[in-house]
Amino acid sequence: MLTIASRVDVMNRLGRAMADPTRSRILMTLLERPAYPAELARDLGLTRSNVSNHLACLRDCGIAVAVAEGRQTRYEIADAHLARALTALVEVTLAVDESAPCLDPACSVPGCWRLEPMAQWLASLWLVVVVTETAGRPEW
Repeated sequence: MLTIASRVDVMNRLGRAMADPTRSRILMTLLERPAYPAELARDLGLTRSNVSNHLACLRDCGIAVAVAEGRQTRYEIADAHLARALTALVEVTLAVDESAPCLDPACSVPGCWRLEPMAQWLASLWLVVVVTETAGRPEW
């Protein structure tokens, strides 16, 4: 069974992965498409060793996976659910900006149009965290 300590560890890993601006740029690219380290270095104007170090962190945090393709390694987000949750996190964070327009045309909550979708997102993120933490063996 997951404890508060193990859940905190998962949240810390997620925070660590997103705390660095370079890792965030790599992560945003991987949310768009899988990529090779040399491609990321070129597209983001970074050195290959810098990209490799950040990819290792994303891998260690359980956010990215390395897929061997012959002599090359392609990186991608570890799970489609995680990619969806991270994309939703970016959208929710943008929604907090008061100058940003409401993205939900069916919103009926005055002044806080993301409340219900945010609650759904948090629940789905918790599920992803649980599944990731238990290596694909949910324990609840």
